Amino acid sequence: MNSKKILIIDDETEICELIQMNLEMNGFTQVRVAQDGLSGLGAAEFWLPDLILLDIMLPGIDGLTVCKKLKSNPATADIPIIMLTAKNTPTDIVVGLELGANDYVTKPFNNQVLVARIRNQLRQSIVEPSSSNVVKYKTLVVNEEEFRAEINGVPLDLTKTEFDILLLLIKSPGRVYTRAQIISNLKNGEYADITDRSIDVQILNLRRKLGDFATNIETIRGVGYRMQQLIGDKV
Repeated sequence: MNSKKILIIDDETEICELIQMNLEMNGFTQVRVAQDGLSGLGAAEFWLPDLILLDIMLPGIDGLTVCKKLKSNPATADIPIIMLTAKNTPTDIVVGLELGANDYVTKPFNNQVLVARIRNQLRQSIVEPSSSNVVKYKTLVVNEEEFRAEINGVPLDLTKTEFDILLLLIKSPGRVYTRAQIISNLKNGEYADITDRSIDVQILNLRRKLGDFATNIETIRGVGYRMQQLIGDKV
C-alpha cells in the first residue's frame, strides 16, 4: 500500500471515479475528490495532499486560478500539481507550467501513463538531505561541485550554460521546462540576455555532445524540453 495522499480536483464525476479506482488498484489508498475550484482549494489547504491532479475547466474558480493560489500559499506551494485538461494547445500548456504546474496530462489519457507521471512527481518531491553534489541519470553522472559530467565514465566537454541546462533537466526527469523557465533557472543571473532561440541552440549543441544519449532529451513542441522520465521507477 502507498501512504501518499492524492487530491483530485475535477468536475467530471466519471473521470474522478475512474482515476480513483485506477489509483487504488495501483496501491494508492488515500485519495480524495473535489469537484469545483473553491472546494478543491479548501481540501488542499486543510488536507495537505502529497500531490494534486487539477482540471483547468472547473465551475467557479478555474484550475489556472487554483494553481496560482496554491503556489502562492507557503503551506501548499511545494505540493506537485499535475494538470488534467482537454485544453492541449501549446499556449494552454505553457500558461499552466508558468503558473507553477509540475506536469500536464491531456484528456483522454492512458491510465498507466497517468500513474507513472504521478509516481514520478512524488519521487521528485521527496527531499533527502545529502552531502553529495552528484546527480545520476541512467549512465550519466553529473558532479555539480566539480563541474564534471560523464557518460559511462567518458567526460563530456560542456560549456557552463550547457552544463547548467543538463543539470536542471536531469534533476527533474519527466518535468517539462518552458524556455522561459530554463532561462530563469540558469544560475546567478549570468544569462540575463539569453533568448528563447538561444536556448534552442544550447539544446542543439548539448544533444550533439551527448551523442546517442541525446534521445533522452525530449522536445515538447511549442512548449519546451524535458528529460525523459524513468517509467520503471516506483515510489
